[in-house]
Amino acid sequence: MRRRDFLRIAPAGAALTLAGAGRERAYAQRGTRPLKVGYVSPQTGPLAGFGETDNFVVAGVRKAVPSLTIRQQSFPVEIIVRDSQSDPNRAAEVASRLILSDKVDLMLVASTPETTNPVSDQCEVNGTPCVSSVCPWQPWFFARGGKPDTGFKSTYHFFWGLEDIIGVFLDMWGSLPTNKVVGALWPNDGDGNAWGDKERGFPPALAKAGYKLVDPGRYPNLTDDFSAQISAFKTAGVEIVTGVPIPPDWTTFWKQAAQQGFKPKIASIGKALLFPRSVEALGELGTGMSTEVWWSPQPPFKSSLTGATAGQLAAAYTQETKKQWTQPLGFVHALFEVGFDSLKRASSVDDKGAIVAAIKGTNLATIVGPISWAKGPVPNVSKTPLVGGQWVKGKDFRFDMVIVSNKMAPSIPAAGTLRPIG
Repeated sequence: MRRRDFLRIAPAGAALTLAGAGRERAYAQRGTRPLKVGYVSPQTGPLAGFGETDNFVVAGVRKAVPSLTIRQQSFPVEIIVRDSQSDPNRAAEVASRLILSDKVDLMLVASTPETTNPVSDQCEVNGTPCVSSVCPWQPWFFARGGKPDTGFKSTYHFFWGLEDIIGVFLDMWGSLPTNKVVGALWPNDGDGNAWGDKERGFPPALAKAGYKLVDPGRYPNLTDDFSAQISAFKTAGVEIVTGVPIPPDWTTFWKQAAQQGFKPKIASIGKALLFPRSVEALGELGTGMSTEVWWSPQPPFKSSLTGATAGQLAAAYTQETKKQWTQPLGFVHALFEVGFDSLKRASSVDDKGAIVAAIKGTNLATIVGPISWAKGPVPNVSKTPLVGGQWVKGKDFRFDMVIVSNKMAPSIPAAGTLRPIG
């Protein structure tokens, strides 16, 4: 498919499920069965920001790849999309149905441990090939019982790790004079527990870098009162706040912090500040927030499916939906790049083991960078580039993301330096 055809994709509201008796009859007439690809993500609930671009990506992928030619035989592609509703139990349930009832050949899953982990676990138990992303690799690997010497049999993952985001945040923080006192806002969930882990998370790395950590302890998601945390931060003289709250919790915290007179110099927040809407919800208080940037229009990468650059994909999304690009856009697209590439290289699409072997052998240049499981850092994990960004007042939209730290990924250009809040 030509690039300009891909950029004229179907409307974002297009139906996500390709099914029906008529389609099955068409498959039968062609003499080939459909290749069924399941896709699970949080499209509703408190993590819905991660699934906001799903309709656009899936519609574009369906148009770009209506069929795959494997071993000189053409197979129609059927993509079956399911919503985890931001609930781990729901994620496991829909994954089980996709495996046992829909009998998918390949599972793709995105966004936070609450979705990636239960879906990956279902695939591992049932021997279903699975590729996941948009979750730091440590909570995906270790929280699922992964062993560095063995790994998993059927499930593979690509994304950055805690070591990368720690490096990005430290690089940003080091560009401004502070007292090096950091307040931690870590929820009691997969990400929060990974970030706060005393062996693999932020605590040992910050201590080594000379920072004092103030950790008030884990809190439940959808907390409506952060007075205890704010009081602890004020008492300790915190000038840097970091954490990985869900979007509504950061909105609650930051507004209460302003009301209670807590004004740190830096707020570098994962997850919650990834999305323009989350920043817009803060109004003027959103100016100067910083976060990790795993995908944007700036990286020099192209899609293996369409040839579109990161910038062209982002522009097409804005043109079609009238919305600002978000980071999951590129990674959801990349999931389908990796999935389809693996299916095309499989020695047999009727053999789950052959598909797993093809996934393991991936060496692909994607719209988020090169993906290969040959180098680790542990089995079943491939790392992707990470930089740091700051939200500033925008031109076409209320806020724009400016890359302010590219030490961890020099190939992605920086456009400014971190500025203090206020």
